[in-house]
Amino acid sequence: MSKIIDIFKEITSIPRCSGTHQPFIKYIQKLAKEFDYICLVDEEKNILCKKLNSKAKIVFQSHYDIVCLKENCVPQIVEENDILKAADSTLGADNGIGCSYMISLMSENFDGEFLFTSDEEIGLIGANSLNLPINAQYMLNLDSEEEAEICIGCAGGVDIIAKNSNKKIVPNSENLKLYEISIFNLQGGHSGVDIDKNIPNAIKLLVQSIKGCEGKLLDINGGERINSIPANAKAIIASKNIPQKTHQNMNIIEIDTKSEHLNIYDDRVIDFIYNFSNGVREFNNELNVVQDSINLAIINTSIDEITIEISARSMSNENLDNLKNRTKEELENLAFSVETFGKYPAWKPDINDFTKKVLDIYQTFNKNSSLRAIHAGLECAIFKDKLPNLKIASIGPTIKFPHSKKEFVYKKSIENVYEVVKKISASV
Repeated sequence: MSKIIDIFKEITSIPRCSGTHQPFIKYIQKLAKEFDYICLVDEEKNILCKKLNSKAKIVFQSHYDIVCLKENCVPQIVEENDILKAADSTLGADNGIGCSYMISLMSENFDGEFLFTSDEEIGLIGANSLNLPINAQYMLNLDSEEEAEICIGCAGGVDIIAKNSNKKIVPNSENLKLYEISIFNLQGGHSGVDIDKNIPNAIKLLVQSIKGCEGKLLDINGGERINSIPANAKAIIASKNIPQKTHQNMNIIEIDTKSEHLNIYDDRVIDFIYNFSNGVREFNNELNVVQDSINLAIINTSIDEITIEISARSMSNENLDNLKNRTKEELENLAFSVETFGKYPAWKPDINDFTKKVLDIYQTFNKNSSLRAIHAGLECAIFKDKLPNLKIASIGPTIKFPHSKKEFVYKKSIENVYEVVKKISASV
């Protein structure tokens, strides 16, 4: 069996949901001692392994956290012909395969810097707060998801969190009936690389049903992660009309309860979501990639407050600011208080001696290899901002449907890319 796949299976058994650090840190510390590397851990739980008197020219980088659609999920790997997937969860090939490559190189005593970053999936937290000494002049990020595509640029992003307490108790003078509407087990997907694939958004579909029956909103919860296309959502509404399904995975149940008063949210909340232009906002024909996008990711209610979480991305820092400011203004006009979090810059495509070398090496394995930019957030953008002289490229195996239960990776692709990684290692 493949050494890389064996390592991947081993680390997959270690809890690595975003926010969970110690099990993986202890695992890497143990390996570092076994392989004779020093192991440094900073305040944000980033890990750097290197030789004591290292002369490393290259730093390999992967994030060790994974998207978990359920709390404390440890994926159960399923091998099916030529792929690896998981039983009813994300697989964590994003970015577990990259971590596996790095561990394998460490086991072969390679003199490199090995940077495992924390909490990438919830806002690139580790990379943003990195406090570890990176001395190498080249970085090979291992978080790309398409074999033979060498990433040299990526979108920037920002999370928009809006809260509204405009809820009021009104008499049920029209004798409205109560309904529970739920939509479940949609495909989901990555809000960057999958945003142009017409994947249905559970929250938008739910609100279409509410709007269609002129429903009054009492309660709503939907979405899983700020960087995922929502796969599940549920609402309680009051309406004089029977809601209609907007998707085959939708359930509608009449609640057998009569109420003299209703505690409802402002109708403008439903109007905002219904009219919200979700998905691709602009396409960049020059780079052949989505230029601007926005994803309505999460909505939930507490006793007296509704919260909406939105993820915006752009290949341009100026466009990203405009997209953020327009969305913020729309929400503030509806009496939402709005904050933004997790902003990271776009990584402007950069062709240099290192990216050319990576391309030349890759083309000896696959003549169709090419340089490209992607509409997703890579930590490379932050490292380039922090260390302007660092020359960076990003590669990885073909991973389909990351951040969703459909995630899988091709076993052959895992092996192919590792051969490229080893050749790059030997050439610097």
